[in-house]
Amino acid sequence: MPFNARTLALPTTIPFVGPEALERRLGRPFLARLGANESVFGPSPKVVEAMSRAARDSWAYGDPEHHALRSAIADHLGIRFEEVVVGEGIDGLFGLLTQIVLEPGDAVVTSHGAYPTFNYHVTGHGGVLDFVPYRDDREDIDALIERMQAVRPKLVYFANPDNPTGSWHEADAVRRLMDAVPEGTLLVLDEAYSDLAPASALPAADELRPNVLRFRTFSKAYGMAGVRVAYVFGAAETVAHFHKVRNHFGVSRMAQGGAVAALEDQAYLSDVVARIVRARDRLGQIASSAGLRPLPSATNFVAIDCGRDGAHARRVLEGILDRQVFIRMPGVAPLDRMIRVTVGRDDELDRFAAALTASLADASD
Repeated sequence: MPFNARTLALPTTIPFVGPEALERRLGRPFLARLGANESVFGPSPKVVEAMSRAARDSWAYGDPEHHALRSAIADHLGIRFEEVVVGEGIDGLFGLLTQIVLEPGDAVVTSHGAYPTFNYHVTGHGGVLDFVPYRDDREDIDALIERMQAVRPKLVYFANPDNPTGSWHEADAVRRLMDAVPEGTLLVLDEAYSDLAPASALPAADELRPNVLRFRTFSKAYGMAGVRVAYVFGAAETVAHFHKVRNHFGVSRMAQGGAVAALEDQAYLSDVVARIVRARDRLGQIASSAGLRPLPSATNFVAIDCGRDGAHARRVLEGILDRQVFIRMPGVAPLDRMIRVTVGRDDELDRFAAALTASLADASD
């Protein structure tokens, strides 16, 4: 077969098993979908209207330069058009990043238990992952700085706020990490949950550096996970390399039009963020009432410490899945003592609360 040696050596894996695959395995549908950090509150009605209009013109390719969307993002952030690149979700942009940066054998530093899809792309392009542990259930900036200065990797990954724990660091700490990036290294700053973060957690958007790339998405607070549209911004000379390899017609007319409309409806975004905060507080109350510890979160999910080890947390997880509520858990110890639950509507949280109570009882037998 003509496949290269790197591909032949890779395991046949995917970063996440989707809820649809789990439904097929279980033989029944989920009644509450609270595992993929989607926004059940959905996109703005103005987004749906814009996408419907664009759908009528879908016989034509979308603008390969994404001009209207990149202009809208640049205006929203207060940066220049040339400092923004649009792609098919953050995951798609990570794939492009590893393609343009990595040679086989290049080192990449990340945190053990951090977002696995980034790791998936690194491995797929021949990179070698180098891990530091979490500290106090947060990505450890000091450990990342120490490791990247020792290893001098091509890429360093850091999410703020973080998935899977929902934790965050203040902007001054992030700047300290940015200041420490060595020559020849790019800092990958994953800000997928930036719209839900405290303002104090985010360096100003116009704090651009040639060795820092910042990734944001319309999948979370904007409620457009199924549309697949995100962007990366940074110094123009850095982001320009994405244009050499990106799929120029990969972001549809509907995605571009919908994302522009989403940026224009900040009132809707503010309302959704308030609903997410209320639901997040409710999830914390549910966890505490069950005798568990909810971690503080600046995202649209809550990580819940089940109080024992990973085997116990998996029993809790399986019990909740069996009761037709989709949630997930971190896959790496010691974070795997937790389950992770996306916020939902009141009826979905009621269903989760009942499933959690019953599953905890079963897991303790």
